[in-house]
Amino acid sequence: MKIVVIGGTGLIGSQLVTLLKGSGHEVLAASPNTGVNTLTGEGLAQALQGAEVVVDVSNSPSFDDEPVMHFFKTSNGNLLPAEQAAGVRHHVALSVVGTQELQSSGYFRAKQVQEDMIRASGIPYTLVHATQFFEFAGGILHMSLVEDQVRLPDANIQPIASRDVAAFMARVTVAPPANKILEIGGPEKFPMAAWIGQYAKATGRAQEIVTDTKALYSGAAIEADTLAPKAAVYLGATKYADWIAQPENRR
Repeated sequence: MKIVVIGGTGLIGSQLVTLLKGSGHEVLAASPNTGVNTLTGEGLAQALQGAEVVVDVSNSPSFDDEPVMHFFKTSNGNLLPAEQAAGVRHHVALSVVGTQELQSSGYFRAKQVQEDMIRASGIPYTLVHATQFFEFAGGILHMSLVEDQVRLPDANIQPIASRDVAAFMARVTVAPPANKILEIGGPEKFPMAAWIGQYAKATGRAQEIVTDTKALYSGAAIEADTLAPKAAVYLGATKYADWIAQPENRR
């Protein structure tokens, strides 16, 4: 089976390409640095020739409101018609748990537009909603800094290792289209401050970790379990304490 992975050189995409190739599939890692650009359309028609499945794990380089909306609208506006023309039979896309509840955030409004475009395309699809990756703890700490404090919402989070996300994505890629959202998460649910506190301790960060009932997440107010799956079909096996104990993950 020929599979095209959009964003195939990124964190999830590179792992997914390796897993699918290891299962004997013909896999094309599509990204601007391999000559395939969904924003301009460059290389799309050639890349999709003979493809049965397209997996989109790409992301916007900017999370600011206008650039992120431009990225997802333009990218999918080029990609989905090209898939239709090529006869692609399954479109798989990676999105985020809580997207529908976070529409006051420009990033999540753009993700919702992406999902709506996929549904309207007529191509059989599977949407995977994942919780935040273990690898994103440092970014969450940084975006939550207020002077010398890390101010986090009074909410829970159920983070997942990127390798577990890639493993699930590999499974749904070769399965029949679900034509719905599949939610996945990690094996443990933490208060957000507890998770980021573990990261801060393991990496020697000195900032105080504070729970703030007024703190926003990506510009949006959240409730206790907005970022946790409601009906997970898969929970990753990797525990955060084991993951962060590995020196290569403490960056």
